[in-house]
Amino acid sequence: MPDYENATGREIRYAAVCLGFEYIAHCSIFGNRARILPAAEWNMTRTAYIFMDFDGVTHPWGEVEDFRCLPHIEAVVREFAEARIVIASDWRMLFSMQKLVARFSDDVRPQIAGATPHMLPKTGAELHGLREREAMLWLAQHDPNPAEAAWCAIDDAPGNWLSRSRLILTDFKRGFTTEDADALRRMLDGFRAGTGNRLERAAPSLWARNIA
Repeated sequence: MPDYENATGREIRYAAVCLGFEYIAHCSIFGNRARILPAAEWNMTRTAYIFMDFDGVTHPWGEVEDFRCLPHIEAVVREFAEARIVIASDWRMLFSMQKLVARFSDDVRPQIAGATPHMLPKTGAELHGLREREAMLWLAQHDPNPAEAAWCAIDDAPGNWLSRSRLILTDFKRGFTTEDADALRRMLDGFRAGTGNRLERAAPSLWARNIA
């Protein structure tokens, strides 16, 4: 079984040192002592990571960067206390973590776990799937069992991710829509139900179906 106490401690330390938070609601699940949970209850509380792009997601690409679509994402995240957002956008290389977190609503900020590392591709071919490799590196550094981690991505560029069944693909002209919110909700429901790697059965967003 996972080492809950150590995993929880890492979350608290990361929030305090990197994000300036004093408390993450998810950590209260286990109280002050670790305890063994039944499989069904563990599925309900295991962390689900959302690797999130900005341009073409939180707002249409090439338009005013007003994050007009972010409320759709936040509405879903609020339904899943176990969800953690990891910023995978190129914005992470331009702005501090404090400024990135400030884009989110106050009540959602405790569910932001950080930003992916930046990997420099050696060849043009390595750009394909680069964000997924960066995400897997982040998981290896932050999750006690990265191979079994529940994760998905929200992005407008399919070439950034090789695991298409884990991708909520947005229309860069529209950003994240209510249809995409439904797809994300189904994805997180699947994690909560313990379907795990059977995500290829999850229904994709309308935009993903249109380009398939």
